[in-house]
Amino acid sequence: MTSNVRTSRTLRSVGAVVAGALVGIILSISTDALLHLVGVFPPLGQPADDGPLVLATAYRTIYGVAGAFITARLAPHRPMLHAMVLGTLGLIASAAGAAATWNKGPAFGPHWYPVALIVLAIPTAWAGAKLYMKRSRASQGGLNIVH
Repeated sequence: MTSNVRTSRTLRSVGAVVAGALVGIILSISTDALLHLVGVFPPLGQPADDGPLVLATAYRTIYGVAGAFITARLAPHRPMLHAMVLGTLGLIASAAGAAATWNKGPAFGPHWYPVALIVLAIPTAWAGAKLYMKRSRASQGGLNIVH
């Protein structure tokens, strides 16, 4: 494999992971802002009850699956590996967020919420890649073609 091909493939790999991450981040932040605006979430700096945090956990899980699906779709090869890289980055970011806010006061909510984000990071990435791979096989007439 020539250097140019390797560089191109590496850039596509990085781009796939970044694209999936951006999808999850942008959708999450946008939904958070909308839910604050319409009053489902309390004003920033105020503690949230469990109900809104369950909702946030649900849509962040869905957005994580969507981001991993996009990462797998854009990956130049080995879509599951790329999605797992995204999931690992999500796990690291969630753990860092939990560490930074742990016991910092009620404005950061109950401990179950950041723990849930940590626990769900890898399974959502796996689910997104698996969904892509299943859809890809179905669209190829059931053939297991790896790109």
